[in-house]
Amino acid sequence: MSDNDLSGFLPPCLANLTSLQRLDLSFNHLKIPMSLSPLYNLSKLKYFDGSGNEIYEDDHNLSPKFQLKYLSLNSRGQGTRAFPKFLYHQVSLQYVDLTNLGLKGEFPNWLIENNTYLHDLYLDNCSLSGPFLMPKNSHVNLALLSISMNHFQGKIPSEIGARLPGLEVLFMSDNGFNGSIPFSLGNIGLLQVLDLSNNSLQGQIPGWIGNMSSLEFLDLSRNNFFGRLPPRFGTSSNLRYVYLSRNKLQGPIAMAFYDSFQLLALDLSHNHLIGSIPQWIDKLSNLRFLLLSYNNLEGEIPIQLYRMDQLTLIDLSHNHLSGNILSWMISTHPFPQQYDSYDYLSSSQQSFEFTTKNVSLSYRGKIIQYFTGIDFSCNNFIGEIPPEIGNLSMIKVLNLSHNSLTGPIPPTFSNLKEIESLDLSYNKLDGEIPPRLTELFSLEFFSVAHNNLSGKTPARVAQFATFEESCYKENPFLCGEPLPKICGAATPPSPTLTSTNNEDDGGFMDMKVFYVSFGVAYIMVLLVIGAVLYINPYWR
Repeated sequence: MSDNDLSGFLPPCLANLTSLQRLDLSFNHLKIPMSLSPLYNLSKLKYFDGSGNEIYEDDHNLSPKFQLKYLSLNSRGQGTRAFPKFLYHQVSLQYVDLTNLGLKGEFPNWLIENNTYLHDLYLDNCSLSGPFLMPKNSHVNLALLSISMNHFQGKIPSEIGARLPGLEVLFMSDNGFNGSIPFSLGNIGLLQVLDLSNNSLQGQIPGWIGNMSSLEFLDLSRNNFFGRLPPRFGTSSNLRYVYLSRNKLQGPIAMAFYDSFQLLALDLSHNHLIGSIPQWIDKLSNLRFLLLSYNNLEGEIPIQLYRMDQLTLIDLSHNHLSGNILSWMISTHPFPQQYDSYDYLSSSQQSFEFTTKNVSLSYRGKIIQYFTGIDFSCNNFIGEIPPEIGNLSMIKVLNLSHNSLTGPIPPTFSNLKEIESLDLSYNKLDGEIPPRLTELFSLEFFSVAHNNLSGKTPARVAQFATFEESCYKENPFLCGEPLPKICGAATPPSPTLTSTNNEDDGGFMDMKVFYVSFGVAYIMVLLVIGAVLYINPYWR
């Protein structure tokens, strides 16, 4: 009876369905007691899904007659509460999802110990705290453990690999874990997904991570890792998603990902990396996302990077890159199909930061598969914008701001039919703004401010009617709404003439010379007075 509009409490007559084995009430508006007391007499019940309802705490100490294999109480509940007491009597559980229940206390290692066949355990977004307690003995059947968004502290137990050797998916993000990554994690041969992001882990990223043969998804972002990248990150691995952003990583990229030809996403943004983008970058022939922003990279973009025809998102902003921007290609191919459940889990967990519409946003989940963008802002690029960029008809975001680009805005930009954010501000662009840009009906953010553009602003039609003066400001020869300068009015003196004849209208004095001489005289008088007072104590 899932996905309906059922409401109210569970009726007592449910207790009469003594042959019931499977009950799915998920995604309704029901009020379900955490103790599941209305179901206690259902001795054959093996499967219960009450997720997406209101789970409330009640006081019930009786032991249920059922032994569940599947339990999901993933809810939108509020407040903190203790683990339901009936769980202490369950010994056959294989799947448990208690996400968002606000459970308090320590990690329930007893739940793993009592249910030796437990395969999946979700405890995300609860209020669990204290250390992460391991089961006393090795538990070989637990394949998925998700404890993200809690308040765990201390170190990740050094024996985690020995106690949970069957792990295939481990989510531990958004907690307070500190210290280093325990070596025993590298001994979990089946581990495919490892997410330790947004903790306080520190030290160097261990080189053995790249040797985990099954690892496909790795997220160590938002920690305090420092030092250099491992020399060979993916020597014998199947790594496809690597997120290392917002750490303190140093040194060059060097050969770190030279053998990681399976990579689909690489995020090294917000670190202290130096050197140039390596020329072997094209070995990552399957790469879809490349995020290197907010580092200290320098030099020109290697020609090999321009040849990577699978890229859908590239962010090189806030570096010291230089040279010309060449023509670019953005892939329009669909994102690679996910094949198994853990692939799906990893892709749904992946996220990245990207600036669009002048705001830095975090993108997560399936939307990433449809996102395309280029951000080369805040570098030292020179030369003209390649008109071929106008062929990227599927691109959503293009940011070339804060560089030293010259020449005109390519008229081919009118072909960017899907673009939502176009920022060309703070460059040295000249010429007119192509009038056909008004055909970009998806455009929500537009800026050509702080350039040398001239002529008339685009017609105030469609979305261009919403763009304000700030989108065009500091272009001395640009006129038309929404700028205050009316086209056809007298042209002001050129900047060159103004600089050589900087006099007030009708005045007889060069004001620049006046201000300089006045300032010098003022300082000299102060120095003389100070000297006299220093020499003569009586006057002082």
